[in-house]
Amino acid sequence: MAGKAQIRFGLTVVVLMVAAALLAPVLAPYAYDAYDLRPGRQNLGPSVAHWLGTDDLGRDTLSRLLMGARVSLAVGFGVELFDLLLGTLLGLLSGFYGGKVDSLIMRLTDVMFAFPDLLLAILIAGLLLSDPARNPAYSFLAVFVALAVVSWPNLARIVRGQAMALREREFVEAARAIGAPNRRIIFTHLLPNLLGPIVVAVTTGMAGVILAESTLSFLGIGVQPPYPSWGSMINDGRSRLLATPGQVFLPAAMLALTVLGFNFLGDGLRDRLDPRMRRG
Repeated sequence: MAGKAQIRFGLTVVVLMVAAALLAPVLAPYAYDAYDLRPGRQNLGPSVAHWLGTDDLGRDTLSRLLMGARVSLAVGFGVELFDLLLGTLLGLLSGFYGGKVDSLIMRLTDVMFAFPDLLLAILIAGLLLSDPARNPAYSFLAVFVALAVVSWPNLARIVRGQAMALREREFVEAARAIGAPNRRIIFTHLLPNLLGPIVVAVTTGMAGVILAESTLSFLGIGVQPPYPSWGSMINDGRSRLLATPGQVFLPAAMLALTVLGFNFLGDGLRDRLDPRMRRG
């Protein structure tokens, strides 16, 4: 029952966040980049006009939270899609062929694991965003590249370990005996049996990517203004934490809830998809 409860909670949170991101232009009462510099319009508390108040530039907090969800989920899904394609392919090739192919791919992952993920992502994002004259939309590409480069080795290692265990199974030996080509064995026999671990890894990986994106934005080397990010909203509001705590706690709560939702969903799926966990 614990696994079912985790899946329900995680799925509910994820669906709500995805819906909020997709419907952000409709649900947001104001444009996310609409300034209001008239006296008395900045740092307002909740009101009828602004349900969650305004920030130091008079921008509506609710509108920016909704668009921040779109930014975080767009980066998360994009990075995890890249990881799914590259990490799964390299892991399958490494685990199935072994030998020199396995050594080459694993040494590449060892090099990647030699650097702390977040520090390497900070370095890459900082280099890509070193030119202040670039269009702010370019920052999306910079964040995507930085996080995609550091995150694919985890999935590759997981798939490789599972593929090495499956390549000696009877159904693979039977496929070899009837003369099935390696490509068919990999994508027809191995890959379907790896979908469970892959789904779990991608789901939990989403939480890590969203948290990393917010960290980069908090440090000022993530998604650039005027685009809102939960991390940059936390950074903007921390200087007024005592006066207007909602400017920090609201984006932090959205970030924590989203990460928690993906983690719960991943843990629940692992419990349901792993035969050993089901027997337990």
